[in-house]
Amino acid sequence: MDYDVIVIGAGIQGAGVAQNASASGYRVLVIEQYAKPAQGTSSRSSKLIHGGLRYLETGQFSLVKECLVERARLLRNAPHLVKLVPFHIPVYEGSHYSSLKIALGLSFYSLISLKPFHKIPKSQWSTLDGIKQQGLKAVYQYYDAQTDDALLTQAVLASAGSMGATVQFNSTFQSVDLSAQGCVFCYQHNGKDKTVTSHSIVNATGPWVEQNVNKILPNISQLTPLPQPNIELVQGTHIEIPGKSSKGIYYLEAPQDQRAVFVMPWKDHLLIGTTETPYTGDPAEVSPLESEIDYLLEVYNHYFPYSVRRSDIINSFAGLRVLPKATGSAFSRPRDTLIVGNTTENAKFLTLYGGKLTAYRSTAEHVMDKLKEVLPVTGSTTHSTKNTRTIKL
Repeated sequence: MDYDVIVIGAGIQGAGVAQNASASGYRVLVIEQYAKPAQGTSSRSSKLIHGGLRYLETGQFSLVKECLVERARLLRNAPHLVKLVPFHIPVYEGSHYSSLKIALGLSFYSLISLKPFHKIPKSQWSTLDGIKQQGLKAVYQYYDAQTDDALLTQAVLASAGSMGATVQFNSTFQSVDLSAQGCVFCYQHNGKDKTVTSHSIVNATGPWVEQNVNKILPNISQLTPLPQPNIELVQGTHIEIPGKSSKGIYYLEAPQDQRAVFVMPWKDHLLIGTTETPYTGDPAEVSPLESEIDYLLEVYNHYFPYSVRRSDIINSFAGLRVLPKATGSAFSRPRDTLIVGNTTENAKFLTLYGGKLTAYRSTAEHVMDKLKEVLPVTGSTTHSTKNTRTIKL
């Protein structure tokens, strides 16, 4: 075999798997369709390393705990890339969530994260970047973290490379033939056809995952193929506007539909997001909708006195989430990462559906656990899948 693990996609999930596999002593190849990493969803997120406070409402307690554990690990291992930031939640008359409910949620959140929260005295409300005072009943402050998602992805991929992973950009996956002996993997690199063999393949291509699952040639083993989950792409748009926040990040309730929207300091400006809009087109062509931009501007202008118009927008971008398909709002759907194999046992081809930026390392560990039955013994005495817990980026 040429490789032990081939990873399709150099976003944060693919980079995390490559790092973990390389740290375990495996021979790893990463292919990426673009000329550099993190050109899809992994550079178009809300730039947050967080537990997901809002996921408590939908009962996703294990996901919140997992992400908060990973947040603490990233704060230790990559302090130059991940910074703890104060978040502020204002509660108004008529807010969907009462002050008591916010306090209870934050109490649970702080208990897991070991970071305190507090209620800001009314005497200090006037210092909160001009936020609307009319009808304001309470303001809570808690802590989560912020990062440059693209730089974090680059650092994780570079870490994988330093441990022996081969990374090839401008590469397009063509097909894979799964046999009892292994995988015959065909792709194009800089326009030239390539064929290599591997013990396993990991499909970490975000909104392109379904397209790549369909490139598996008939599995000639006698194992039963697993059905793939029914998913939907959900677009999230952010806008960047002039301005600064002296107090950190604001966690706001959109007046239009009570969704959570963040107003965040970002590279000497303000970043506002995000939205949740079903998307059915080519993932490579996703872009902000006019209606989404109007929505975000309305949220900002509802809370802050410095009215911002469309002509003030510095930048806008949209990314795609992979969520389970269902009726109703995207907010209530599970955000856990699904790891699905091509067969019921000893799967050689794993596909990652979804994925949290914060939990990329934990997800990679789960992937490697699932692949252990088809991977050779490395003979490594210095590395294991657990070592990525302490790798400094």
